[in-house]
Order: sequence, then structure tokens, then C-alpha cells
Amino acid sequence: MGDTLIREAALLRDIKPAVAAAGAGLARAVGWPHRVEDWAMAIGLGRGVVATVGEEVVATALWWPYGEDHATLGMIIVSPEHQGGGLGRRLMQALLAQTEGRSLLLNATVPGQPLYEKLGFVVYGAIRQYQGEVGADPILALVDGTTLRPAALADLPVLEQLDQAATGLPRGRLLRAVLEAGEGTVLMRGGEVAGFSMVRRFGRGLVIGPVVAADLADARALLAHGLQARQGQFVRVDVDDGSSLAEMVMAAGLKPVDSVNSMVRGSLPRPAGPVRRYTLASQALG
Repeated sequence: MGDTLIREAALLRDIKPAVAAAGAGLARAVGWPHRVEDWAMAIGLGRGVVATVGEEVVATALWWPYGEDHATLGMIIVSPEHQGGGLGRRLMQALLAQTEGRSLLLNATVPGQPLYEKLGFVVYGAIRQYQGEVGADPILALVDGTTLRPAALADLPVLEQLDQAATGLPRGRLLRAVLEAGEGTVLMRGGEVAGFSMVRRFGRGLVIGPVVAADLADARALLAHGLQARQGQFVRVDVDDGSSLAEMVMAAGLKPVDSVNSMVRGSLPRPAGPVRRYTLASQALG
């Protein structure tokens, strides 16, 4: 009976920027590190819903469009006091209605995965999160003929092209927001941009991502450069489970702390390559 009352009392409405502070509070309640600023960026880039009981925000769910065919879902949180009453399903049904016609991607926590499976999502991979204070100085090895330089806003058109080739998604707004909130590094080869990385404040410290590169050697160089510049600082890196970058980030002092399953409802995007995305901007945004 208590669950029924919770479902009836919670009202769903479109998310607004003013919800950022409440979202950060919900994140803390479930052990997520997101700051108010992280929520503000996520809300500014996407759409979604919140559930309220009276004046209290008790749940959130967001989505981010990438072109006309795909979207990612994330920031799906129900406060501990309101879990188990069907509110998570209501949130997901609202997102499915808003995203109708798109293929959907998300990274699922263990508690959330059974619901997503019931709604038609299937696992296609996994992401592992590494974080910690950067200690040992990673070796920066550049392949002959390559150099690194700071990224500028003027680089965004070519960075967007590389990112879309790596992910199959048009993510220009995301890249601009990440670069404006932090800084980037461009890998040059033969006078052309061949890869890039970005870093910004997030959660407990910094996150390095996305890293987009033509091969593992370039990805290692970009990531090592980012880690070298941040010795003694708390850094997070999210990579595909089993990534060859794992050994390097652990040698630098980062530890594996969590993993999530990557799920899709519909069709996966089709990256043109040959560049690849080696680290994520975030588990929600991709």
C-alpha cells in the first residue's frame, strides 16, 4: 500500500536548469560524485524529467540527442526513500515517449539493469571506471612525426569530424561544452589533426575524456600527457572494459572502482573510423 501511495504522490514534469542543485543532492544520496556544475552541464545539453513529491525532487532521468537517430540516457536516479515503488519505470516510460523513434544507449548500474532489460535494452559491452590521485609519472612516448599542442575553440570543426568518425554520433554540442568547461590537447601528424583529448572538472576532481585517436599508441600519448600534467590531483578515467589503457592508468596510481554494462535499445551507431574513442566524457553523455 505504501508503494501505491508513493506512485500516486510523485508528479513528473520536464527538467529545468533550476533542478541542478536538487540533482546533486540526489546524486550524493546514492553515492554518485556529481556536483551542481556537472548537473548544470548535463541539463543544458539535454532533456528529461523529474519526479516531485510536494516541493521535493525525488527522482530524475535525462537524455541527450545525437542527431535524429540516436540518444543516450542517464542521470536516472530515484532517492533511496522512494525506491521500489515503480517510480523508476515511470521515469523510463517518460523518456521512451520523449525519445520515440530513436535508438537509445545507456550505461546501466547493477540495480537498474533488470528494469532496462524489461524495456527492451540489451547488453553490448561494458565500461570500467578508474580513479585516484595521480602518483607515478606515466611515460609520454610520441610516435615519430607526431606532436601535441593545446586545443582551441577554432579546432572544434575538425574535432567534431574525428569524434563522429570514432563514435558514429554527431556530438558537436557536447565537445564544445566540455572544451569550454576545461581544456583540450590536439595530436598533430603531418600538419593534420590526428587525435585529441579533453579534461575538465567533474565530481571529486578531474575527468580525462573523451580521448579520440587513430591507434593505441596515440591514445597512450594523449592520456599520458593528461596524467603527467596532473600529478597529485584526483583524476577519473572511464574506458571500455578490457582496454589496453588500463595498465597505464593503474601504473599512474588510478584504481578500478566500478563497472557498468553498456546497453542499447534499437541499433548501435556505425562509426566510420579509422579513429576510435578510447575514454568517455562521462558514463551518461558517452
